[in-house]
Amino acid sequence: PFLGSLEVVSYRISSGDPHGRFSIDPQFGIIRTKKQLDHETQSVVVLTVQSQLGNSPVYSSTQVNISVIDINDNPPIFLTKSDKVIISHTQPPGTAIYIAHAEDKDSGLNGAIKYSIASEQSNAFSIDPSLGVVNLTRTVLADKQQEYTLHIAAEDCGSPPLTSLLMLDSLAVKIVILDINDNSPSFMSSPLSYVMEDVEMGFLVHRLTAKDPDEGRNGQVTYHILSGNENKAFVLDKITGLLTTAQLLDREIQERYSLTVLALDDGSPALSATQVLTIIVLDVNDETPIFLKQLYEAAVRENQDPGEFVIRVEAVDRDAGLNSLLQYEILPGTGYDKFRMNSESGELVTTASLDRETQEVFSIKGSPSRSSTAQLYLMVLDENDHNPWFANTQYQISMREDLEKGSTILDLFASDEDDGLNGEVTYSLIDDTFGAFAIDSVTGSIVTTKALDRESKSQYTFRAVASDCSTHLPRSTTVRVVVHIDDVNDNDPVFLQNPIRAFVTAETVVNETVATVRAEDMDLGPSGAVVFGLMAAETVFRIDTKTGDIILQEPLASKDFSTHLLVTASDQGVSPRTATAMVVIFTEDQEEEILFSHSLYEATVPENSAAG
Repeated sequence: PFLGSLEVVSYRISSGDPHGRFSIDPQFGIIRTKKQLDHETQSVVVLTVQSQLGNSPVYSSTQVNISVIDINDNPPIFLTKSDKVIISHTQPPGTAIYIAHAEDKDSGLNGAIKYSIASEQSNAFSIDPSLGVVNLTRTVLADKQQEYTLHIAAEDCGSPPLTSLLMLDSLAVKIVILDINDNSPSFMSSPLSYVMEDVEMGFLVHRLTAKDPDEGRNGQVTYHILSGNENKAFVLDKITGLLTTAQLLDREIQERYSLTVLALDDGSPALSATQVLTIIVLDVNDETPIFLKQLYEAAVRENQDPGEFVIRVEAVDRDAGLNSLLQYEILPGTGYDKFRMNSESGELVTTASLDRETQEVFSIKGSPSRSSTAQLYLMVLDENDHNPWFANTQYQISMREDLEKGSTILDLFASDEDDGLNGEVTYSLIDDTFGAFAIDSVTGSIVTTKALDRESKSQYTFRAVASDCSTHLPRSTTVRVVVHIDDVNDNDPVFLQNPIRAFVTAETVVNETVATVRAEDMDLGPSGAVVFGLMAAETVFRIDTKTGDIILQEPLASKDFSTHLLVTASDQGVSPRTATAMVVIFTEDQEEEILFSHSLYEATVPENSAAG
């Protein structure tokens, strides 16, 4: 209908731009940038734009999706600047001996990395430019050289490409030629895994397990993703083999991943095995049905019998299976009782004869239903939908350094609200404890595995993992454990010099310091505080118990003077520990005459004798 006057439509951004990066022309609706955009910070911006006709109180909204296109502004960077690999001198050509890995914050071709060897004159090595796998190109059996250093560079596929050398960044790999490692790892875990598309980031998807019959480092296996993870949807712990999600999944975008994974032992040389792990993303009902058209128009003759076909509407749902089956219904409104919609086909028919003169236009709203209601008696079977739960997010404990090997220092406990295997919890440690601690996988008790020494290491920090025993999509929780090592008095004082020779003159005055002894104790507090003393009664000299200064108390009797003092250094712990040193004091005339009366002294002392 004719409006009678021309009213102006105005536009504004109502949401989606909290940092003020965009502006919109209120008259023409042109959206412009106001600030510099960064694809690596935010690759997609969703703006809600409202329009208003004149001064009408009614607003119309639409959603504007803005994709920030990446440019090649980040060079590849190696996380490690140097590394070392040990290989066998009998290794055949074509053997993979190392995997170089660099990261590029860009995406697409700008983030795709090509590897090359910057300097290699032996012609013994080559590198796969896509995977970063370093291979032998010939045997090194006849080489006299036992060590090679490869400088590996990384370059992205952008235009123009950026290289790690721009950042003076390359990976130096030292290759040491050693004896053989004759067994490759073999995968024991299933090559197939399932995951729901609505899991959170960090969700445990699969546990890779490979066994190597070799012993020692030759049998220690690490895990790596070679290909299939170009969009970085998953992250693999190379030590535990735990594969977790690194971003949110969407089955409607990608429902299957094929990851080529590598099990690499730590032998000399490293042997490997590969497996194609298929991950199937299972659907959840997270997509809203959408009509193919927002407005349907149709004409129907009046005075026709009920049941006259009017129009067929159609909607689609990107979910799969039962989640994609649609049912249609008419929402209540004026005149809706004169029509009926087939809930399965979306066909609209009349339920009464229509009269144009009575009503010429009908406006009907239809909707595909997402849910229905029924009264059911159900037994609910458990699904593994709870993570194990620790009472604390971090545990801090203190223990004495003289605690015996095998002593329990902490009893961890995690509960899981699920039932059966889904609620049964096992425990493990995922960080290096330097061989000091182990955890009972069943009870969660953390015990010492060796004698500890506070003077060598005073604090340990590691993570403990509680995992349920579900046979399908197990869940886990990590907690941080900090162990402080308390000091005990287990170190004797140590003299910095022993014996000590001191020269005096006959004219030395009383209360003058003739020598100073020094001692240190590695313990803390009173156990590390040293006091000095003389073992035998002495009238000519005395010692300052704090400073170790030996002071003349009375004039020397003659110019031909010499004496031997046994000095003690004792800590002030509960059970003090003592060390002794000899101080030889002489005048100039006696310097050449100070000799021990024996070349060897022997003595016996009962065990458990008291200090002193």
